[in-house]
Amino acid sequence: MSTDNTTDPAPVAAPTVTAAIRHGDLDKKGGVPRRKTNLVILGGSMVADGGEGSMATTLFPVIAAALGLATSALGILAAVGRIVGVVAGPAWVFLSKKFGRKAILAVATGFWGIWAVAAGLSQDFTQLLILYGIMAAGTAAAHVLVPEVIGDSFEDKKRGRVVGWVYGGTAAVGSLMAPLIGSLANIEDGWRYGFFFFGAVNVFFGILIFAFYKDPGTGGGEAQLRTFTQEERDAASKITWAKVRSLVTIRSYLVLLGSRLLSTHLLLPTFGVVLLVNEFGFDVAVAAVAMAPFGIGYLVGTMGGGLLSDWLNKVSVNYGRVAMLQAAQLLFAVVAFFSTQFAYGGITPYLVLFGLSGAAIGLNPGVNRPLVMAIVPPELRGAAFAIFVSIIESAGFAIWTLTAGFLADSIGLQAVMLWLVCGVMVLNALFLTLLYQPFKKDRLALVAELDARRERILEAEAEAEAGAQQ
Repeated sequence: MSTDNTTDPAPVAAPTVTAAIRHGDLDKKGGVPRRKTNLVILGGSMVADGGEGSMATTLFPVIAAALGLATSALGILAAVGRIVGVVAGPAWVFLSKKFGRKAILAVATGFWGIWAVAAGLSQDFTQLLILYGIMAAGTAAAHVLVPEVIGDSFEDKKRGRVVGWVYGGTAAVGSLMAPLIGSLANIEDGWRYGFFFFGAVNVFFGILIFAFYKDPGTGGGEAQLRTFTQEERDAASKITWAKVRSLVTIRSYLVLLGSRLLSTHLLLPTFGVVLLVNEFGFDVAVAAVAMAPFGIGYLVGTMGGGLLSDWLNKVSVNYGRVAMLQAAQLLFAVVAFFSTQFAYGGITPYLVLFGLSGAAIGLNPGVNRPLVMAIVPPELRGAAFAIFVSIIESAGFAIWTLTAGFLADSIGLQAVMLWLVCGVMVLNALFLTLLYQPFKKDRLALVAELDARRERILEAEAEAEAGAQQ
């Protein structure tokens, strides 16, 4: 029971449960059908996406030697991948509304892997840059559509832990693969084989999505709407351009966007291996090992953070998750400082600190995604995550990675980590103080809107039943 004053969802009417089960919109237990199977399949495709992306970061020293690149080229590659997402993310959301999420997820997070295979054939930096950018367009689909699927599949009290399991599970597999990816540095053209492998795995998961994925439908995770059929939910939740434009009137959403723009924590995993090689003298294979505890830490952070997020939401539905998000930014800044600013003489301290850094970063998905879901109507969440991740986060990441890459050539990566990672993340934590007041107001406004939609559907059902009896 929450300690905050809040409006509980309206009680569920039994006939609508029966109707929803009959139409296949709920399983016999009253839950969204095959929602766990969906997330396992989508998680697998996200692992393959992550493997493709990690090829450029983990094996960059080898790629740089093969193609004659400077450190700034890593910043360009990372930035281009995010810049492409600015356009690709909203485009996938639009296409998913037109052709359905299943088809778009299968193509964008599955069959799109063919572009990773093509990237492995690159003969110079221009080819790699172009093909890597096209490849990144597919990755953008998962960033915007998977959170939307989670919101439509699970109720608010479970979303933190579900996000944690999905993002943590993919990170766990990624962390186990990190040493294997690093070992490709010891094989001639090993980085090319890595692109080939992950591209093929993506195509395989595209086939699985077509065969086994069942879309939950818009609003399936809301207590007020889940017991209605999808047709009834859609009739009460039609999306319009006016509704999309209304996103900018949600004050707490704007604060969350500002926080994402100030999020520089991903610079650590992006430049981490290069930092250990260039600044602290480790070879590539040894430095790549540090990404394994980073991934394990991220796993612990996402799963534990998801559970903590749900618990804090239960303790204080209006302020619990907000406080956690703010604390996570400050915690990462502190751990990153000790991870990047001192030479410890061996790899072991970095393994521990990179693991703690991964855990601090991992706290974010299980809290920031549910925060967005709590203030944005179901039909607008795809658009909201497109702006949140594909546009704001991608644009911010592109700016920070380009800046970090070019500054690294002049002042060194260690100084870059001090100012752009540690310093900016402290600023981010201070900025999130602005979120406390508007979040409560916006959350309660959404609860009221969903209650009103439920009443409209029940009234329409009553009118239809009365008409049928005449």
